[in-house]
Amino acid sequence: MPTRNLPNDPHLDHLRKQAKRLLAEVRAGDRAATALADEFHPVTTLADAQLAIARSYGFPSWPRIVRHLELVGRYSRSPHRQSVGGPLETPEQRADEFLRLATLHYGQDDPARQQAARQLLDEVAASNIYTMVVAGDLDGVRQNLDQVREEGGPYQWEPLLYLTYNRLDAPNQVEIARLLLANGADPNAGYLWQGLPSPFTALTGVFGRGEGDQPTHPNRVELARLLLDAGADPNDSQTMYNCGPGSPPPYDEVHLELLLEYGLGRGDGGPWHDRMTAAHPTPQQLLEDELVFASSAGLVRRVELVLAQGIDPEGRGTEHPTFCGHRAYELAAVQGHTEIAALLRERGAAPLDDVHEVYAAAFRGETPAASAELAARAVARNPYLMHRAAEIGRTAALEPLSRLGFEVNHHANEAPIHRAALNGHLDTVRKLIELGADPELRDPMYGGNALSWAEHNHQDAVADYLRGLPQGTGRR
Repeated sequence: MPTRNLPNDPHLDHLRKQAKRLLAEVRAGDRAATALADEFHPVTTLADAQLAIARSYGFPSWPRIVRHLELVGRYSRSPHRQSVGGPLETPEQRADEFLRLATLHYGQDDPARQQAARQLLDEVAASNIYTMVVAGDLDGVRQNLDQVREEGGPYQWEPLLYLTYNRLDAPNQVEIARLLLANGADPNAGYLWQGLPSPFTALTGVFGRGEGDQPTHPNRVELARLLLDAGADPNDSQTMYNCGPGSPPPYDEVHLELLLEYGLGRGDGGPWHDRMTAAHPTPQQLLEDELVFASSAGLVRRVELVLAQGIDPEGRGTEHPTFCGHRAYELAAVQGHTEIAALLRERGAAPLDDVHEVYAAAFRGETPAASAELAARAVARNPYLMHRAAEIGRTAALEPLSRLGFEVNHHANEAPIHRAALNGHLDTVRKLIELGADPELRDPMYGGNALSWAEHNHQDAVADYLRGLPQGTGRR
């Protein structure tokens, strides 16, 4: 059954209100509510409505989704919401400030924060086991081993998490990690960022990357192997996202080779999968997701590594919305990754259908001889194809896509011109504006225009070009 995702920071009261509303709307004959009830469970009572709501989110029963939300509440943290620069009048406040500045939190991370942390280092290093871990104070940690499982500091993390998210390039990190693990630290320690079901584990911290392309831990290989040897489950969903579709190129395969060595794609998914159940991908889905991503990004070595695990080339994994439901072969063939496409066909991938043949022609820079009906189906199946062409700088595809009916200002979380500006594709930005793209279009999340996106990613050539445009350029 198709399901929907729970929102960020999900709350039981919200779901209870959904169930009450569903019951009222079904009784009133609302079509959408009736269709949901028909798909998931007939609704005549509030208990029926609760079951239908639970199933619509992928849970088999109302008690199971209630249990899930209890676990989300237990493990949720929002470190990115904690500001720095507040009152620093007490030793505790200065120690917490140091920890906020020294560690990744996937909010406003910036190298300048680590420099500010170093200015506090001498004063606060011995404050507690969390500052000792980050400062690299091996002797201090050794004297506080009774606290290895205690949650504390500004983020209510275990000491091991402060170590793996530390970016100070401090001494003794591997030795301290080994000491913590030998004395009971949990190699699967982690938290749920803003309540999302993909845990940010100790492994996630070691490998970094993700939103904002955060740096890896200076000791990433040694620490990752140490964690995996100690029992960290290799089916780490957030690491796979952060080192894949969640970050820009360039990519390497260090994380993938290590995780595969220790069993990625096999087993029961580990403690976090057990906690999150239906909200967390299975080991097989993680590998299928990786195959889809690697095929789209043209990463031949990654495709080879995943296919060597016996993964079905037709597998769609979690069907992440980034890929609009396309198969790995479709993504590779349309974008011209011929070596990957050949590998997938050899393993049994089905050929392209008529819509994907249209896509492939457009990405080659050709205007397909498509009927109005076929062109309409092509646009309807993936209205975000212009975004993808802009994102990867496939300038030659833009005009054919526009002629097919793809909207140059199609707006979801961002427009094509935002993606092209972010990635520094100057020729693509120029072509988009020639085709009618509005450089002043604002994204709904950050309120930024194309210039803002270029400046955010230090794309100076694109930014200079956009600043020089006459007022009103691109608007139609």
